[in-house]
Amino acid sequence: MSTWTNHAFTISHADSGTFEGAGLRPFFEYRQLGIDTATDGKFGAHVIRAVPGMKSPGTWHSHQLEFQMVYVTKGWVVFEYEGQGEHVLRAGSCVLQPCGIVHRELRHSDDLELIEITSPAVFTTTEEGAE
Repeated sequence: MSTWTNHAFTISHADSGTFEGAGLRPFFEYRQLGIDTATDGKFGAHVIRAVPGMKSPGTWHSHQLEFQMVYVTKGWVVFEYEGQGEHVLRAGSCVLQPCGIVHRELRHSDDLELIEITSPAVFTTTEEGAE
């Protein structure tokens, strides 16, 4: 039998999860998956869903982190990335956002849901000037 030394065991179920509006962007709600607690903040994972009727102001920003992956599970979202242009992500789309890449969320469907995985769980976001 193995001994676990660097992470705790955790399970998160959708039917017992709670979405909260206290997150990075007010037009999204976030459901934490418990990964931050289980890894002592080394990793974070949450489900993000759109708040129907709310729109993104499309502000440019960047994140200082080691890893950020987004996987769309429902709906669609349009991101614009510095040097990469606009990209429509639909259900089943996945993007790896390199550390520090300047980007913005332009628009999304009211039914948007996505999973975001980061390292570390808590990171700095910097608002950037328009390109």
